[in-house]
Amino acid sequence: MVKGAGNMSVSFSNQSDHVKTDNAASLPKTAESNRALATARFLISRARLLLFPLSKHQAPSYFPGVAFGHFDAASLGTPFVAVISCSNAVTRAGLLARIVISHATDSATMEHGRSDNADQALARLGYKGELPRNLSMLSVLGLSFAIMAVPFGLSTTLYITLTNGQAVTVLWGWVLVSLISLCIAASLAEICAVYPVAGGVYYWSAMLCTPRYAPIVSFIDGWLTLVGNWTVTLSINFSGAQLILSAITIFNEDFVANEWQTVLCFWAVMLFCALVNAFGSRYLDLINKVCIYWTGASVIIILVTLLVMADTRRSGEFVFSHYDASASGWPAGWSFFVGLLQAAYTLTGYGMVASMCEEVQNPEREVPKAIVLSVAAAGVTGIIYLVPILFVLPDVKMLLEVANSQPIGTLFKTVTGSAAGGFGLLFLILGILMFAGIGALTAASRCTWAFARDGAVPGWRLFSRVNHRLDMPVWALILSTVVDCLLGCIYFGSSAAFNSFTGVATICLSTSYGVPVLVSLVRKRKMVKHSPFSLGKFGPIINMISIVWICFAVIIFCMPVSLPVDAASMNYASVVFAGFAAIAFIWYFAYARKHFTGPPVSKPDNFEPGVEVLSGEAGNRHAEGATVGEQKRE
Repeated sequence: MVKGAGNMSVSFSNQSDHVKTDNAASLPKTAESNRALATARFLISRARLLLFPLSKHQAPSYFPGVAFGHFDAASLGTPFVAVISCSNAVTRAGLLARIVISHATDSATMEHGRSDNADQALARLGYKGELPRNLSMLSVLGLSFAIMAVPFGLSTTLYITLTNGQAVTVLWGWVLVSLISLCIAASLAEICAVYPVAGGVYYWSAMLCTPRYAPIVSFIDGWLTLVGNWTVTLSINFSGAQLILSAITIFNEDFVANEWQTVLCFWAVMLFCALVNAFGSRYLDLINKVCIYWTGASVIIILVTLLVMADTRRSGEFVFSHYDASASGWPAGWSFFVGLLQAAYTLTGYGMVASMCEEVQNPEREVPKAIVLSVAAAGVTGIIYLVPILFVLPDVKMLLEVANSQPIGTLFKTVTGSAAGGFGLLFLILGILMFAGIGALTAASRCTWAFARDGAVPGWRLFSRVNHRLDMPVWALILSTVVDCLLGCIYFGSSAAFNSFTGVATICLSTSYGVPVLVSLVRKRKMVKHSPFSLGKFGPIINMISIVWICFAVIIFCMPVSLPVDAASMNYASVVFAGFAAIAFIWYFAYARKHFTGPPVSKPDNFEPGVEVLSGEAGNRHAEGATVGEQKRE
């Protein structure tokens, strides 16, 4: 109660002091629960003293049951109304606090429960969850969208289609490959829904195969996946380096980057992507989501700018039916298929996101959806991006003579009529490059880690470690970065190195996707019969389309872009592919043949609770009876 005008004494009901927070103490330490608990504590503390800057004779009527007393707080220089008896108000504050805490408890408990369920399901598949499950379906969709990087991929490979058919190959080649890629993505999604493991197609191949052949089939497919992930990352960042240097050409047409400048720029891009992955892993979810909006906005801006500022426009007949393969040296019909490398390379990375399964809640549902939706979204985005470019396409001969085979900057400059305008549009593409490079290296590092923990990579004990301060496999990231930087040196011997990188990336990833699909098809799709993402009666047809295309792609993507061929213009995709095959062959017969037994799922007894759940550098310790507790952790 108030005892005097200038002297205040207030008594309070202590009901809020007894608000139970025991449940809160047991909450997992997540950002969401911490914010909710902080809000609850703030409400409780403020309920103890409610001061309102009201007039001296005014009392608020919106707190029924609360008695107010007036006093003159002369020392404060303004009249205040103090709460004398606020039992009801405090009671309501306590109730509100209980609601907030209850909501935080339920929300955090549900999140924690989903994580536990996913990790328990992972344990039944043979592994211990070591990475935080903080990625959503939208984030995985963004990652897949970032790796494909449609405007960037189509821009950096535009030279290929302009050489091999021009408008028909650019547009209809894209539509054709988009539909085929949708079949492959659906086939992979069906399998992923049954086996949501970071090993991806490598793990699926072992699980779908018979126990006798599981080790060798998974070993081959694992190396195809690993090389594919490395070379996709390499091709994205190498073409990005070429595109960055081509931006200089917009302002200085006499500038031609030499080999050292290109390789050093490539190394700088790789270093940037590696640093973001290492020290910004907690922001990958946000980065992947921003990628979707940046890409969409960039396509719209480029579309509108080109159509508005172009002085001349091509006819609809040119855009939808013009075909000219005279610059390729190939027969006209075959040139169209060689030109499909542009679309196939751009639409290759969707399967890489399977390596993120162990960082997603409900991966059996979210990751398959992300794989299929990303391909569908990429297909539509590509059409929206390509049609305006074809309508405003400048002289093709001029574009094919551009240094570094990156004509998109010159195209933007010519259409907008200024170097600044051309660079402005190119800057949007370079932004997509950053998302693509970061996303591809993320997927490559997770793929490396997943393959290494089963002992399939030389030095697997090191590369299978997870740094729990950074919540990511640092050594797998370092290995992926170093391998790509070394492969970039091929450019010193071949000016057509980028075509080799795109070719081997497309071949390796496409083949790795085809192995589990083929095994499943041969075994009459028994293991995916009850998949949560079932293709139903169309499954066999979709699988067959995928296999036929992949077999055909292996042949055409080893071809050079144009004829005649010399040492500098040769497509070295087959050479790079053979080099990695030799490394895998030697490693298999030197070590893996006797020690590598494939993923733990290849042994039926691994499904027993608590038996041989692998973590970290587990590798093929499961063959030696290692348990989780024996694994080293940083």
